Amino acid sequence: MPLRLYNTAVRKKEPFYPLREGRVGIYVCGVTVYDLCHIGHARSAIVFDVLVRYLRARGFDVTYVRNFTDVDDKIIKRANETGKETAVLAQEYIDAFYEDMGKLGVLNADHEPRATEHIGGMIDMIKALLERGHAYEAGGDVFFSVESFHGYGELSGRKLEDMQAGSRIAVNKKKRHPMDFTLWKSAKPGEPQWDSPWGPGRPGWHLECSVMSNHFLGPSFDIHGGGKDLLFPHHENERAQSIGANGGDFAKYWVHNGFVTVESEKMSKSLGNFLTIRDALKSYHPEVIRLFLLSKHYRRPLDFTKSGIRALQTGLVRIYRTLQKVEEVAGHPDPGVMDKGAFLSGDRHPSFLEQFISAMDDDLNTPAAIGLIFEKVREMNRALGEGEAATDDSLRVHLRDARMQVSLAGRVLGILGESPEAFFGQIAEMEGRPDPQEIEKLIAVRAEARANRDWAKADEIRDRLKEMGVIVEDGPQGTTWRFDV
Repeated sequence: MPLRLYNTAVRKKEPFYPLREGRVGIYVCGVTVYDLCHIGHARSAIVFDVLVRYLRARGFDVTYVRNFTDVDDKIIKRANETGKETAVLAQEYIDAFYEDMGKLGVLNADHEPRATEHIGGMIDMIKALLERGHAYEAGGDVFFSVESFHGYGELSGRKLEDMQAGSRIAVNKKKRHPMDFTLWKSAKPGEPQWDSPWGPGRPGWHLECSVMSNHFLGPSFDIHGGGKDLLFPHHENERAQSIGANGGDFAKYWVHNGFVTVESEKMSKSLGNFLTIRDALKSYHPEVIRLFLLSKHYRRPLDFTKSGIRALQTGLVRIYRTLQKVEEVAGHPDPGVMDKGAFLSGDRHPSFLEQFISAMDDDLNTPAAIGLIFEKVREMNRALGEGEAATDDSLRVHLRDARMQVSLAGRVLGILGESPEAFFGQIAEMEGRPDPQEIEKLIAVRAEARANRDWAKADEIRDRLKEMGVIVEDGPQGTTWRFDV
């Protein structure tokens, strides 16, 4: 069975068949760089990061494009407030984007164009729309005529006669129809501007994604993605102007992720619940954040709660604790495993990976996929409890194989990429736990006391470690420790 994706354009799941066999073109609307990214941006970035990872793991040659909007009303307003040039402000927040997303394990796209790099292409598209009767000039501005495009409203399921104007700025009286949208804005004092056949100015917001997707992927490509908030008017307008200028079908599949609320309320700076990625990373491990954002199906709304993310952290700690025990018994995993490319391609896989594929093929059902990982880890724990694992070759082979399968599934989801020691150390640091190196020193002193049969001193150190929130476990392979998380 092929991957099935929910296609917003037809409002149902459809089998995914790319336009060119084995090759996939994806365009995802990126961020407008006037502020730090928030947890909603993180969800969208992670959802499409997982989609790209999964397609590549299944053997597809993926070209992934994600843009930056680096000229916009909000950027101009923030630049004026801070006294910075718009280009300087945009670059600062682009750098912040890479820093924050990098910490969350979000891979860079193959192409990450900026709107200001494609002004010439935008002017060319406006010319094409004017020539085809889909646009008109009005006093230095150029607008797209929604009445000229028969299919306007089909993507979002709206009828033109029922719509109300919805854009980033107030309705312009120059428009012939309230829903007509701006392709070119005439210059205003103090704003960035470029020369054009209609006078100096800058492009409208919707235009940039049509031009950049066409530049890198052509007039028709496979998947267009973004947050649900972009469906109307942004994606509706993109579709209309792209088909109007270039013909074709533009995007074959439209994929939208759901909204994120914080403690059951819409994020708002006025409510004090505006959660940036940077703030979230101060309190939670990046993999904990990823796991939480993938714990609900991507199309459903997600409520970011402290209790919910703490529960996921506890679950991830249990997974890493099991992986640590497996490594003690069966050795460390082969680093080459994580270098595999299309590791989920082909028709034959172990049962766990078959189930994982089945879950992901069902419209990226990450909650089901995560559930499978937890069940596999429980199975590994049961195996660890069966006899003397350290002396059972068949059990060690079983545990190594199970560890490899879990690692491959984790690679698709962007989790379980840390060593257990590194993971526990980072969790401890975030929660103000003791330095792991200090713990290791105490463990070494305790081991020496045990070797000298100084049981009183060994017990004293164990009690001291317990007060520090450290659990000590003595076994056939020596002494291990973990935080009491």
